[in-house]
Amino acid sequence: MILHLGYLCKSYNNYCCFLHKSPNERNTIMLGIIGAMDVEVNAVKAKVTHSTVTTIAGVDFVCGEIEGVMVCVAQCSPGKVNAALCAQAMIDKFNPDMIINIGVGCSLSDDVVIKNIVIASDVCEYDIDITALGEPKGFINGLNTIKIETDSEMSELLARTAINCGEKIHRGTIASGDKFIASAELKKQLADEFGAICGEMEGGAIGHVCSANGVKFAVLRSVSDGGDENSLMDYPTFKNIAASISTNIILNFVKTQKTQLELF
Repeated sequence: MILHLGYLCKSYNNYCCFLHKSPNERNTIMLGIIGAMDVEVNAVKAKVTHSTVTTIAGVDFVCGEIEGVMVCVAQCSPGKVNAALCAQAMIDKFNPDMIINIGVGCSLSDDVVIKNIVIASDVCEYDIDITALGEPKGFINGLNTIKIETDSEMSELLARTAINCGEKIHRGTIASGDKFIASAELKKQLADEFGAICGEMEGGAIGHVCSANGVKFAVLRSVSDGGDENSLMDYPTFKNIAASISTNIILNFVKTQKTQLELF
């Protein structure tokens, strides 16, 4: 099935009304883009034309189009609760067909180095712990799983885009928790317990919300540090560079999909 992404509204007022329609009421795709920090989303927001800004729970949702593709872009702020709040508000208010979480993260694998790209095959929330009640570490009640799979087709398109941008990519589990990972011990623990190759603070929560709502999602991370004690020096050194790589990939992803998303 081919879903066309053309901008179909005849006037700005119609366009504003269009933003709030459900996917079944409109005949074009809306892509949600969420990042935690300004360096991860500001360059994306700057590309949005015909934009409207709606503030919900302190989060600015910038909606409009990039390269003819309908988008809704938001900065959620770091942390799982902030990310979940943002994703749910975006879904409730703007009904995106799919959400991509972009930004930086740390390496949890010797094979993944700074400035590499990790595209999640699945996500987990490593700091959920009800093992005292007999469930495995990271078990998510309600979804009844430990790992939440990303949309394989969207992730594949992101991978192709990253490769075309000249980046080295990895596919695997991204682990999320409310902690900046700067410990070789924790890094090894997450790799051993969850098979995770990248760590951060939002993707698992966004995946959790998207899965609960039946919304397709993907998570892309550009590696800013190694997740060990050196992270306290590496992160401030490479954060902006890594964020710009992530931004470049998502903008190229949108550009290449401006006429149709054949896999959807």
